Amino acid sequence: MKRYLIFGTIGPLVGGFLMLFATTVASGYWKDTNWSEIGKFLGAFFRTLQYSYLFGIVPALMVGAIDDILYHIKRISPVARTLILGAIGFAAASLLYGSRGPDTGVMQFVLYGIVGMVPAMLSSWLTHRYAETPQAAHST
Repeated sequence: MKRYLIFGTIGPLVGGFLMLFATTVASGYWKDTNWSEIGKFLGAFFRTLQYSYLFGIVPALMVGAIDDILYHIKRISPVARTLILGAIGFAAASLLYGSRGPDTGVMQFVLYGIVGMVPAMLSSWLTHRYAETPQAAHST
């Protein structure tokens, strides 16, 4: 249960921040940046945080379910599980969001891929670090 709580709280928060960052980079918002622009960016992030959770909770829990499935395969190490989830998150987010907007290309693909990759890897690492209980070794 802790696994899903971690994925449900961390995933939409980090994913929403990175999604806002990716859309602002793609639109050219960061060309002339000063402190007031950063304040506007953070203000927009906190105003749209509720929508990040509204639209991000289901995908985050789906990735958490994949992490749970991979956790029960004993041959997969935590590092490999984190990398697998990062690849799944990157592929899913880049395919869903990478072709939106007037500009499509490698930069869009990578920016939106990072939106899915970072929350998946961070949540998987935090799950390994704080939610998994050590298993007793069995002799065969």
